[in-house]
Amino acid sequence: MKQFAALVLAAALVGGCEEVHAPPRVDAKAYDAIYVWPGVKPAPDIAAKTVYLLDGEVRREGAVRLERLRLGVPRLPGRTVWLVVRAERLDWNAATYAAILADLGRWREAGNAVAGVQIDFDAATRGIEGYAGFLKGLRARLPEGTQLSITGLMDWSANGDPKALAGLAQVVDEVVVQTYQGRTTIPGYDAYFAKMADFPIPFRVALVEGGEWQAPAMLKTHPQFRGYVVFLLAPKR
Repeated sequence: MKQFAALVLAAALVGGCEEVHAPPRVDAKAYDAIYVWPGVKPAPDIAAKTVYLLDGEVRREGAVRLERLRLGVPRLPGRTVWLVVRAERLDWNAATYAAILADLGRWREAGNAVAGVQIDFDAATRGIEGYAGFLKGLRARLPEGTQLSITGLMDWSANGDPKALAGLAQVVDEVVVQTYQGRTTIPGYDAYFAKMADFPIPFRVALVEGGEWQAPAMLKTHPQFRGYVVFLLAPKR
């Protein structure tokens, strides 16, 4: 009996240690920027100052066009807004660009302080240079004073060719580095950030709501780090 009690106590102590050392979970209320996809309603106590809103998608299949996913025009006074386009292809036509610019104009006419457009595209590590060419063409079409943001995978942010990254730095205003897949933080993110000491572009770090996150120490001193964006999740059904 004494031996059994000792085993129970040891298990409890181990469990307690694991709980203490587990990485904290991401609470959107603690951050000042969020991603909001259609169908997701932020909780009333989330008062982020910057909101990235998905407007639509340019899908791989079918005709090249902007598939709008958001009904109506958002109205977010007092917030900084980014119009996000999820892209699965880059062979855009004139109508696609025109649709995005039209939405940008409507959002601004509704009184929103739209900082710019963000392209959410999973560029391959070896394809950064070609992606920069596409972004340069997009930037030339944006109204004066409109910023350009992109999402970036941890792999190309950490392991991308320095020359290609330097070229990208001449085109975009920020990169938002994705640290999650689905509802889960990607394991081993410390190793990626350790390789970003010389990353030449202003960047934010995207976290998933409820995911594990322990900030790498290098972020505190990185000259290009601009903070976080939390991707809000729809409730599980």
